[in-house]
Amino acid sequence: MNIALIGATGFIGSAVLSELLGRGHQVTALARHPARLAPQTGLRVVKADVLDTAQVVRAVAGHEAVVSAYNPGWSEPRIHDLFLQGSQAILDGVRQAGVQRLLVVGGAGSLYVAPGVQLVDTPGFPAEYRQGALAAREFLTRLQAESVLDWSFVSPPIALAPGERTGQYRLGGDDLLPGLGDSPAGISVADLAVAIVDEIEQPRHRQRRFSVARQD
Repeated sequence: MNIALIGATGFIGSAVLSELLGRGHQVTALARHPARLAPQTGLRVVKADVLDTAQVVRAVAGHEAVVSAYNPGWSEPRIHDLFLQGSQAILDGVRQAGVQRLLVVGGAGSLYVAPGVQLVDTPGFPAEYRQGALAAREFLTRLQAESVLDWSFVSPPIALAPGERTGQYRLGGDDLLPGLGDSPAGISVADLAVAIVDEIEQPRHRQRRFSVARQD
């Protein structure tokens, strides 16, 4: 497939890029600083600022799908506003470009831990991730009102870390997937990328959110 990828230099996006290229897909990476991406077979890099809808439109037009792993950075003091601004520009750009398929990488904060209670609203949720998680939750709400675009939103588990690619994972919905015993569920970023590319190749969660965790 011919896929546009946003956030290819980030923690999750770089793993998605490797998985896409490893499966033989043609990837166009949108980057503010193209020099940060080394040349690779199957990769084309386009200079684009995803805060600008017009630049997104030009960069993603003609692609079969767009994967957005956009994140302004957890240390960015304006992460809430920038996440929403960029995510909305991506959504509008994909729609205006006529691309039908959009997969958004979100966070675990909007997953439910009890009826009516989301993880981001619990007392122990880390303060340094709260504003980004609130923004991701708000954008998920916006996506859920989108009835035309073929979108999906993926939430990883709490424990997302480097690790080996096993190619195995389990799927969930809007509830936080449990781990073993008292430990939170986890997954390697490589296996999260496997789940993301599987969803692009064979969509199973059209116009809804799904969650992923390690196959314990």
